[in-house]
Amino acid sequence: MRTSLLITLVTTEIMSDNPLTTSNNVNSSLVRQSRFFSSLPAKLQADMAQQFKLEEWKKGSLINPALLLKRFYTLLDGQIEMTRSNPDTGREVTLDVIYPGDSFDVVTLLDKKPHNMLISPLTDLKLMSIPIEIMRKWLWTYPELNEQFLPYLAAKMRDQENLSTSFALHDVSTRLSRIILKHINKVNSYTGNQQDEHQYHLINGLSDEALARMAGSVRQVINKQLQHWKAEKILDKKRKQLLITDLAALYKEAHFTESKL
Repeated sequence: MRTSLLITLVTTEIMSDNPLTTSNNVNSSLVRQSRFFSSLPAKLQADMAQQFKLEEWKKGSLINPALLLKRFYTLLDGQIEMTRSNPDTGREVTLDVIYPGDSFDVVTLLDKKPHNMLISPLTDLKLMSIPIEIMRKWLWTYPELNEQFLPYLAAKMRDQENLSTSFALHDVSTRLSRIILKHINKVNSYTGNQQDEHQYHLINGLSDEALARMAGSVRQVINKQLQHWKAEKILDKKRKQLLITDLAALYKEAHFTESKL
């Protein structure tokens, strides 16, 4: 059970058959992929690049959340799911899905407190990290960085607000359609290779179980809804891949226009 793993992980930084690999080969082009650092002056990006470490995490690795108390991470390639679970029932909910260009955990960065959550690499990952104290110092030192950081923080706060209100106000089909649209929108903002962006704009690689955690439902209900949309030719479902064939119909299911996403 994922909940019991969290208890075990408290005493170690990494519990995985596939250890992390690290290097110091971070250059300005990688720094520019971060939503925090992309608009900073080139000279400042080059100076900051020297402080970062490049890391690789394997899909399925068990990552101790306490690691985020020490280092501040930016995802360069891959996808991460952040979840919370009830130890009594085993029920899980997704707090966030991290995409290339995103950083985590901004709350720990600000309040210096750990998060009770599971960090699950959904794919093999490439990340860059920096000691979290250096990142805090940069936020105080560089106004240009704050100009990027504060809107990002506000966006994360709105995401959490939307998550809580969606659970209370909308049914499963509405929540699920909005999750899929958000996934497409997030990946479209990826600043990496256009070839990768096009691929993921069309295909959603999340499993039914992951979608259920994100929608606050169960796998059987999510699968039934996806099969209904497949019959309506709104999407095509193959294993963990969702090919969206009628984007307009999905917006209609979500009860908002494209401009509101």
